[in-house]
Amino acid sequence: MKKLSAILLALVLVLSLSAAALADTLTIAIPNDPTNEGRALLLLQSIGALTLSEDAGITATTKNIVSAVADIEFYEVAAENVPNVLPDVNFAIINNNYALDNGLNPAKDGLAIESADSPYSNVLCVKEDNKDTDLTKALIAAFTSQKIVDFIASEYPDGSVVATVEAPTDGFDATVDYEALKGTTVSIAVTPVPHELIAKIAAETLAEKGITLDIKVVTDYVTPNDFVEAGDIYANYFAHIPYQENFNAENGTHIAIVAPVHVEPMAIYGGQSSDLNVLLPAAE
Repeated sequence: MKKLSAILLALVLVLSLSAAALADTLTIAIPNDPTNEGRALLLLQSIGALTLSEDAGITATTKNIVSAVADIEFYEVAAENVPNVLPDVNFAIINNNYALDNGLNPAKDGLAIESADSPYSNVLCVKEDNKDTDLTKALIAAFTSQKIVDFIASEYPDGSVVATVEAPTDGFDATVDYEALKGTTVSIAVTPVPHELIAKIAAETLAEKGITLDIKVVTDYVTPNDFVEAGDIYANYFAHIPYQENFNAENGTHIAIVAPVHVEPMAIYGGQSSDLNVLLPAAE
């Protein structure tokens, strides 16, 4: 079914893009979820490709575009599918976890990249009722350890992933009764890269205290929150702060952000075009 959906998506895009090509229009694929679409448009605005209305914020949509340097047609698709349509569009703006998972590196392959100093830190989350438990405190300490910070710096020296932990721990929280938690298995939903890799480092730390971190890998941005809200999974680690806050507001969920861990700068990649100048104001 997933393969059939991808084929149908590609067919629709090919037909649409053929029409766009005849009109001499530049095509750009962007994520279709609220905060990531806004994030992509804000990146385009930051390089001068377009201007958004003054009231546009992190949930900006294409309706907020006031002007653009070029004639642009946007293709809004699920974030996980943006890499799949890159060959069929002029440009695509891809979330970094999906870029890395598809062999793209924003620092090397990106034509334009966000500053690492952004509000989009990826966060560890649990259900609101669990935010102050010893188990959550143990998770926070493991995910904000110096070991995690060092791993990110070593694994991503090019800055494609940057740690945002302000006060690294030794992996443990002195207020937690680890003896009482010994033998506990705690489940966490994560997206593949880099979240799964970072979670495995945290799992090593928790194992030292006899706690098993059961890592469940998912490939979309909805089910991790659904799992936590339903109580099927204890924690998740996949979303950035604006996405999580917006998800709670739109869906009435009660998922608490408990620790920022890292940021993944979003980038623009070339598909059928490699010259970003076609999107930029002409030099005076």
